Amino acid sequence: MSDVKGSILGNAVLRKEDPRLLLGTDKYYDDLVEPGTVYVHFVRSPFAHATLGSIDISEAQSAPGVVGVYTADNFEMTPYLGFPMFPPHTARPPLAKGKVRFVGDIVAAVVANTRAEAEDAAEHVVADYDPLPVVTNATEALADGAPILFDEHETGNVVFETGVGLEDGDPLEGAEIVIEGSIYSQRLAGVPMEPNGCFAVPDGDHMTVWIPSQNPIAVRDVIVGQCGLDPEKLRVAAPAVGGGFGPKAGAYVEHFITTSIAQTLGKPVKWTEVRSENMVSLAHGRDIMLHTKMGMTKDGVITGMNCEAIADGGAYPAIGAFLTVFTQTMIQGVYNIPKLRYHALSAMTNTTPTAAYRGAGRPEATQMLERIMDMAADELGIDPAEIRRKNFIQADAFPITTHGGANYDCGEYELTLDRAMEEAGYADLLAEQATRRAAGGTKQMGIGIGSYVEVTAPAGLHVEYGAVEVNEDGSVTARVGTSAHGQGHETSFSMIVSDMLGVDMDDVTLMQSDTAEVPRGSGTMGSRSLQTAGSAVHVASETVLAKAKKLAAHMLEASEADMEKGEGGLQVAGVPAKSISWADLAKAANDDSKRPADMDPGLSHELDFDGQDATFPFGTHISVVEVDTETGAVEMIRHIAVDDCGRILNPMLVTGQQHGGIAQGAAQALFEQVVYDADGNPVTSNLMDYAIPSAAELINFETSNTETPSPRNPLGAKGIGESGTIGSTPAIHNAVIDALSHLGVRHIDMPLTAEKVWSAIPR
Repeated sequence: MSDVKGSILGNAVLRKEDPRLLLGTDKYYDDLVEPGTVYVHFVRSPFAHATLGSIDISEAQSAPGVVGVYTADNFEMTPYLGFPMFPPHTARPPLAKGKVRFVGDIVAAVVANTRAEAEDAAEHVVADYDPLPVVTNATEALADGAPILFDEHETGNVVFETGVGLEDGDPLEGAEIVIEGSIYSQRLAGVPMEPNGCFAVPDGDHMTVWIPSQNPIAVRDVIVGQCGLDPEKLRVAAPAVGGGFGPKAGAYVEHFITTSIAQTLGKPVKWTEVRSENMVSLAHGRDIMLHTKMGMTKDGVITGMNCEAIADGGAYPAIGAFLTVFTQTMIQGVYNIPKLRYHALSAMTNTTPTAAYRGAGRPEATQMLERIMDMAADELGIDPAEIRRKNFIQADAFPITTHGGANYDCGEYELTLDRAMEEAGYADLLAEQATRRAAGGTKQMGIGIGSYVEVTAPAGLHVEYGAVEVNEDGSVTARVGTSAHGQGHETSFSMIVSDMLGVDMDDVTLMQSDTAEVPRGSGTMGSRSLQTAGSAVHVASETVLAKAKKLAAHMLEASEADMEKGEGGLQVAGVPAKSISWADLAKAANDDSKRPADMDPGLSHELDFDGQDATFPFGTHISVVEVDTETGAVEMIRHIAVDDCGRILNPMLVTGQQHGGIAQGAAQALFEQVVYDADGNPVTSNLMDYAIPSAAELINFETSNTETPSPRNPLGAKGIGESGTIGSTPAIHNAVIDALSHLGVRHIDMPLTAEKVWSAIPR
């Protein structure tokens, strides 16, 4: 960290990227234009499970403007295995062959000179389907006699299993009371503002593929394998990206099909997903049931816990079926749990495949723990805040390795609870609630707490590429392997370079999301970017500064120890007149006659920063809601969030992430759910039926922070991108149940719609 007085780090700095976004000068992939572009439209199965017979494409082929119509019979492609540890026979054929397994499976691709012509011609593709029995629920998929998605799969529909403490005996033995609950974290759609898409542009034997992705470098590697391309001749890049939230982190079969068609035709090919298509083809999130038993003493001290989880991986299992491992990692949460058993199964169903969605396995663990803690508080007659306080892992216990294998770095869980209670006026809220209950009116108040710890840069994602180079005009170029899609990376990374080198933020250019500019990287997910790529930029800048000081000392005939940052370059301490600009330093670094003999050319450094392990942000949210007992309507009144993401470099960016996260947490608690009917038809496949909240349904959030710097990176940073979601959902859920607990309501599954809440109230 910089030792210069008045460091920019820690200050609220306006985002550099916003003027371009607001003025529309930044380009999204669908804004890109190439001469001769043709357009692809995908014909998708209307059946959730069926044997696929012949496909008649003759009429479509002769439709106006059609360039080609492709099926598995005339366009062979390698099936795509969405996660390397799953059996090869569960791989998805990009163009369905033999079977379709969910509504949205692709049976044909129609290419035409315009989008409209491709869509019109697609209406003339006639596929022969023989419907098969359907299963859309993971629990039902595990039952005897359930329809099997892959006949060759020896374990029925089970595709993944994990657990801890399975051989350690009964964790509930000796408990004075056992609290039991089944907590369902429902299936959600990502609904990014910009849907998915792909623009493949061939140029001789080279190919450029533009995609709205969180991880174009990794997608490049998958396209290479699927399409048989030379990695040196394939460029994959993401321009401006309109949101991701996890579902845009991976590769999609649509990317491969579009690229392969561009190879075949030698023409630019573009696919732009429409919203109704996005709701069934972009990966869904969550969809996990956790059956939990918590053992306690009668005064509310946890003695042990047993949790059985069942997750839905969808029709073609990918990372969504693996996320039970992240739930396992965080299954202990903020609590001291002496004995713990966790067992999880992931099943395949006739639904859209699942993937990471903001939080990715961690919200599910927190949701379960915080509901069980409130159930225990209600049953034992203990205040929800106090039962948490009794069981928190204490600050002097860190670092600590949990039952789930998480290596917590540092935390002060009680501090965030105390701060949230103070800012909420917790005692006054309880008094008002008691008054309302005594009056017996229809507008009852609920107060909910959600205390959480989460993991950021998890599961090997603690390593990231970064590079910094001073150019001969005095500007600086930074390169990172992460990929921004709204987080403010250009601002935060420029702040780090500015702080380290003393250059103006506007003189820093960030290169990202482009395999032509960045050799490697793991993308943006798991709230990892600042602590990994940011740390890489910090270390690279630090190294460049040391090299520049050596060069400046040589040129100015001064001691290297006396060199310091000055206006626009380096200077001799106490003698500002003896200085040299960054432009002159960069030129000298490339001049053999001006460089010390033992110095390599250039003012640059690149590295793969390794934080060695994940970091663990934490916090407490308190939600206050009002429930109308006559209608079941829920209204958010206040939401107080105290989140700790380690050292804060730009509080404005942190606050923005908190607000966005809370909004998505509220959406899950109160509004959103992907629903299928008995035949596997999605009944929430557009924004008329899928209830995503607007700003009108939300309130002003009261956010603040504590800071416990992580020892695992030089910035002391932890992630913040998912914390708001993880803390808010259980707090709001608990608040709604609390509003009705005096009426005998113990639990209601999310989303807490008016109909559900009204139906749960005893009459």
